Amino acid sequence: MSTPLGSIALLFLKLGTTAVGGPAAHIGMMEDEVVRRRRWLTHDEFLDYLGATNLIPGPNSTELAIHIGYARAGWPGLIVAGACFILPAALIVGSLAWAYVRFGALPVASGLLYGIKPVVIAVVLQALWSLGHTAVKTRALAALAVVSVVASAFGVNEIVILFGAGAIMVVAGTFAAPPEERPRVASFIAAALPAVPGTFATPFGLWPLFGVFLKIGSVLFGSGYVLLAFLRADFVERLHWLTEQQLLDAIAVGQVTPGPVFTTATFIGYLLGGGAGALIATVGIFLPAFVFVALSGLLLPRIRRSRVARAALDGVNVALLALMAVVTAQLARAAIVDWITLVLAVAGAVLLFRWRVNSVWLVLAAAALGIVVTAL
Repeated sequence: MSTPLGSIALLFLKLGTTAVGGPAAHIGMMEDEVVRRRRWLTHDEFLDYLGATNLIPGPNSTELAIHIGYARAGWPGLIVAGACFILPAALIVGSLAWAYVRFGALPVASGLLYGIKPVVIAVVLQALWSLGHTAVKTRALAALAVVSVVASAFGVNEIVILFGAGAIMVVAGTFAAPPEERPRVASFIAAALPAVPGTFATPFGLWPLFGVFLKIGSVLFGSGYVLLAFLRADFVERLHWLTEQQLLDAIAVGQVTPGPVFTTATFIGYLLGGGAGALIATVGIFLPAFVFVALSGLLLPRIRRSRVARAALDGVNVALLALMAVVTAQLARAAIVDWITLVLAVAGAVLLFRWRVNSVWLVLAAAALGIVVTAL
């Protein structure tokens, strides 16, 4: 039995406005609403869709919303659920971007970001630690993570690292595969290689902006925090459209607002191109999620049975964590500028790791403290 589109829209508008705390919190809230309260899905169905989001690129919690919408109302539900989950967060982030551009130099805004930035580093470290326990399952994957860190430190393009890590694990996995599966390896690698883009600098424009975010949305596996690696590589190092400080500010805003962390793209788009830039960036980074969810329903059974696809995904996940670690270290140098920010970063890490304090409350408290400190 299908669900009215109005009910789907209201639920995901509500979740998009109130779901704070990152993808894990979003997923928990969806499970409570969809399985326990409304009984739209069984626990097994919910887990199947959650598993599917981890097999395709893009923001996991947004893709889960899209899956739920499709399950309850077909193609219209797919579009409505995803759009309603994204829209509130995009509007909030866009409003903050406008305020940042207009008032960013004021003492209150400066103090806000002064307190938030070091705590954001602690939040990312916690996510990195948590994801690492899941991703680094073997010594081979641990070694691959080290190689990926070294490659990133020497400036190798992040997409090359990702596809290279996936290909290495596919090749390594063939030694344990049945002989009849081995011919698939070459075709898998050959299909992946054309997806590695060039890294030529491009003057700013709305279409190049759309292209960068479309690429990121099409290849990024894992948590929204992994977005840091891609944003820094493209916008700071390759294109020079943002400074380290502007990137940290964008990340901080994405962390304290509800909804998908990927709405950081909305903030960056507004900084670079105003309202049109915000719209272009938001559409670019989220569009692939709708396409991949639509396709994955057909491909999911084959992906689950494929030894090649599983091995490639293991390698990509480990490489993503390596990129995330390198970027976190680089951003920490811009965030921790004195002993107060050092104390904030350390205290934030202790509260997150030891007492599992909600990251949103922690970031809000750091923002208030930053305002007080800079006002003295």
